[in-house]
Amino acid sequence: MKKTLLIIFTIGILAFLGYWGTEMYQFADGVKKDVPRFQKVLLEEKIQNGDIIFQTSKSGQSKAIQLATGSKYSHMGIIYENDGQFFVYEAVQPVKLTALSEWIKRGENSHYVIKRLENADQLLTSSVMTRMKQIGDQFKGKPYDIYFEWSDDKIYCSELVWKIYKQAADIEIGELEQLSDFNITNDIVKAKMKERYGSNIPMSEKVISPAAMFNSDKLITIYIN
Repeated sequence: MKKTLLIIFTIGILAFLGYWGTEMYQFADGVKKDVPRFQKVLLEEKIQNGDIIFQTSKSGQSKAIQLATGSKYSHMGIIYENDGQFFVYEAVQPVKLTALSEWIKRGENSHYVIKRLENADQLLTSSVMTRMKQIGDQFKGKPYDIYFEWSDDKIYCSELVWKIYKQAADIEIGELEQLSDFNITNDIVKAKMKERYGSNIPMSEKVISPAAMFNSDKLITIYIN
């Protein structure tokens, strides 16, 4: 009898671990991969439509952005839920939706921080969220702006998020700055600026950085991994 109970108990534990261990998760590109189910469930219980997610990019310009802005975070996007799955709307090459799990894995050490508008429950109504997605759709497919110009022809990550919130909800997250406000004395930053602009650096160009949005007092931290 004891042996039978032990076998039943063992089978139950294995079944539990199997259920909560991994699951096949289909990404936007149609590829299915194993993802820790328990971690995924914990995350998705915390996040909401419109949350803002930050990470340290592995791109060639990431280090220069970190040094210039004094922040470890160099990339960001908006989280959207579509048909029960979460995605990040981001400005890369080009502007697109990326499955949340894929987006997280792309960052340095898979580290990320999720923030939310402090009074999101009151301000981010369903109609506002619809408007945000409509505004965002206007940028879909547009190329990444390596020159950080304040135009809609090309767009970079923090600019995309800032403009969506501003145009859809009249909310400014983070203060706009100019290139001259950043620390461009470091050799890595200097080299990247010369590569992009040559000797004609537009120091008065309007810019919104991931750091300015990350440090905004309008946001509260929801989740850190």
